[in-house]
Amino acid sequence: MTTGGPNEPRRDVAALPDLLDGQAGAGPVRSRRPVYLDLLPPCNAGCPAGENIQAWLAQIHAGRPEAAWRVLVQDNPLPAIHGRVCYHPCESVCNRAELDSAVSIHGVERFLGDLALERGWCFDPPAAPSGRRVLVVGGGPSGLSAAYHLARLGHAVEIRDASDEPGGMMRYGIPAYRLPRDVLAGEIDRIAALGVRITCGHQVTDLAAEQRDGGFDAVFVAVGAHLSKRVDIPAREAGRIVDAVSFLHSVASGERPEIGRRVAVYGGGNTAMDAARVARRLGAEEALIVYRRTRGQMPAHPEEAEDAEREGVRINWLRTIAAVDGPELTVEVMELDRSGRPRGTGRFETLAADTVILALGQTTDAGFLHRVPGVDFTADGTVVVSPSLMTGCPGVFAGGDMVPSERTVTVGVGHGKKAARHIDAYLRRAVVTRPAKHDVVTFDRLHPWYFGAAPRRDQVELEPAARIADFTEVVGGLDGEQATYEAGRCLSCGNCFECDGCLGACPETAIIKLGAGNRYRIDLDRCTGCAECHDQCPVHAIEMVPEQQGVADQ
Repeated sequence: MTTGGPNEPRRDVAALPDLLDGQAGAGPVRSRRPVYLDLLPPCNAGCPAGENIQAWLAQIHAGRPEAAWRVLVQDNPLPAIHGRVCYHPCESVCNRAELDSAVSIHGVERFLGDLALERGWCFDPPAAPSGRRVLVVGGGPSGLSAAYHLARLGHAVEIRDASDEPGGMMRYGIPAYRLPRDVLAGEIDRIAALGVRITCGHQVTDLAAEQRDGGFDAVFVAVGAHLSKRVDIPAREAGRIVDAVSFLHSVASGERPEIGRRVAVYGGGNTAMDAARVARRLGAEEALIVYRRTRGQMPAHPEEAEDAEREGVRINWLRTIAAVDGPELTVEVMELDRSGRPRGTGRFETLAADTVILALGQTTDAGFLHRVPGVDFTADGTVVVSPSLMTGCPGVFAGGDMVPSERTVTVGVGHGKKAARHIDAYLRRAVVTRPAKHDVVTFDRLHPWYFGAAPRRDQVELEPAARIADFTEVVGGLDGEQATYEAGRCLSCGNCFECDGCLGACPETAIIKLGAGNRYRIDLDRCTGCAECHDQCPVHAIEMVPEQQGVADQ
């Protein structure tokens, strides 16, 4: 267990006697004594990008938004994007939800990201040039994150991407009503301003040649899952069947494909929901999702399905497409067996659809890696990597959609940060060492009586009828007052926020206040180990530990 604030170096509790008053002279005999410590808040622990969420929430609550943004971008260079498209697993584990509702972490993150774009905040200058060059293959979230962190460490980085513009699936898979393109461009431009070179329209086919000819000392491969999985469906007119990735890519590129009045989307993931919602915006009067399992088994995030249904998309559960015959679909009704797997019932229904969009999952185009010695693949085609994200070929790392993991923007950004750390160590011939993580503080360890009711501030949203008229962003942001209020709802789980409760509770005046930002010190000559400070601490920033032999005897 260690001590230190969210932005301070961690210290071992075993070293605390050297940091506390009262180590000389006779003191009270006690079985336990209090120590200040820092635990890991569940939001920090739940963030795939490894953000120090509690620290930047504290900064904005204190009226320092730029300082908050700078803490945030130490881990994640894309806050305006994440504040819009991340599924915020941090909020799913927020202890505040046990009181009323989770802190709107993604709303505050979006506010900071948008404010930085509005005010033109730039990243801190990178470290001195290292003389090393790194190639990043793929300009999606994972590649951009890796390039950013590597550039900050002083390495020369070039991203090579096959698409016309960078961003990967953030640009070509996430529709503009969820992620406006000016926001995407602004955050990518800021990474380029660090000196990262971004080369688009360049498909890597021979990795060894690219590395050799470019003089690159290491490679990070982060090609997104841009290839749709296919399924054989008997069809009279195959031209009426399109894959969701190609459909979304064409729309994102400015095309407006003819889809007719009735569209059926086959699949139950987030891509299926986006395809159906885009179809509505292209003029489809009816958009229907056909999914072979139940709502509870659906891979799409619940909020994505709810948004789709609010916009008029109908979802047919426990159905599978058996055939496409002209403007009609034949679907088989499914049922779940004892293990919860769907099976056919032999009962069929007919549905009308002018276009069928297949959204059955995606794979990466990793064929060029098959020619790289030492690179192995799993049964599902993802790349085998070590805990450092290095493949079996020394100096070649992989992350994002290419490796076994959840395929989200936030996971990809986290992989990029992790890969950059290990690539830097590889180039320096060093070993990455990470301190042990602190215990996660759970709600039952807090004293919530300290915190009053504070209803969550919700973001405004367009009405469903207005949404489907065009690709205008659906969800609005928090303003400065709302963002500061939300940050103030944070319970500061496991970390002292200087409420002075311990100072007022101590009957022996053994707590010494050290001034704003410096917390407190314990005078062990006065402390009797009564635990009053521990019992009242609202955030469990004080722990009672057994008295060390020798200290009590002094």
